[in-house]
Amino acid sequence: MPEREGSENTPERSRQRFPGISSRAYEHPADRTALVALRKIDGFDILLRKLSGFIDERKIRLSLLADGVKVGDLQFPRLQTMLQDAVDVLDIGFMPEMYVVQNPVPNAFTIGMDRPTIVLTTGLYELMDEEEMRFVVGHEAGHVLSGHAVYRTMLFWLTNFATKLAWMPIGKWGIDMFINALLEWFRKAELSCDRAGLLVEQDLDAAMRSLMKLAGGSHLAEMNPIAFLEQAREHEGGGGLRESILKIMSLRERTHPYTSIRALELTRWVEAGDYQRVMGGTYPRREDDPQASVREEAKAAASQYKENFEKTTDPLLTKVRGFADEVAGVGSRIGETVYRKWGPGRGPEGATDEDAED
Repeated sequence: MPEREGSENTPERSRQRFPGISSRAYEHPADRTALVALRKIDGFDILLRKLSGFIDERKIRLSLLADGVKVGDLQFPRLQTMLQDAVDVLDIGFMPEMYVVQNPVPNAFTIGMDRPTIVLTTGLYELMDEEEMRFVVGHEAGHVLSGHAVYRTMLFWLTNFATKLAWMPIGKWGIDMFINALLEWFRKAELSCDRAGLLVEQDLDAAMRSLMKLAGGSHLAEMNPIAFLEQAREHEGGGGLRESILKIMSLRERTHPYTSIRALELTRWVEAGDYQRVMGGTYPRREDDPQASVREEAKAAASQYKENFEKTTDPLLTKVRGFADEVAGVGSRIGETVYRKWGPGRGPEGATDEDAED
């Protein structure tokens, strides 16, 4: 990778690895609740593959091979080293493909279910120094480990389905509600993978710089991390009821939380001691994922939402604190609804055994 601001003479450092780490170690409670539920569903992988048929992964990969640059030992070798490092740190067990595509808009995303593929734009690559880019690569590796392609598949399928139902307001309204729930789930998945990025990078300053650059460009000398976090707090609590409604409405169709809010949420995760616990070797293992309880994860999600709502100074949310329980249930409602239909003892044929315990 070409030398950039902050990367000159940066020595390679040994990063801690997390053998057998479960993605539950870094997932936001609402994200984790839904994933735990979905992983328990008999036949859900089959259902998911049927949905994935709406996306031609081979066509996407051919397009990337034809019009992008495949990262490897001879092309973008430093990115290849970063990806290998991220795979080793998170103990993913296989190497996803990575491509760089020409696009001035800074962006990165992970696609593919059978063959996870990370795509970085040149705008992002040129914006970040080496350690900042390591945070980005770690973020995308987090999507791979969590299996977040489920979100993109579901959203793609439901969005197309909602378009076909546009002539039928009641049907479309119901689908739109589910899409909005998935978008809330998706936003929490992004917070999850910021945490994964930090576990890979293992330097909060670099993670903060990366997020600040996404918001304000390369002019780090003109920005201040403390002020950046303070503006996030101002956004959370400032203004009157009208501003509160505007914030909710503006967030509805976004797949990502606002950048300053992402920075604030990442620092809160560190301040809560969760990052230090993982670094100290205390984290859930992948081998224990089948025993994870949907109910317990839902309680954790509700608890965190409730705590956030109790701390907020937003004038609207202070009046509707009961909304916390409603939002907290997004992941569990999605997961448990499908769990009841497709869970143990129930299959595509619609068996009617009693609901199993989580």
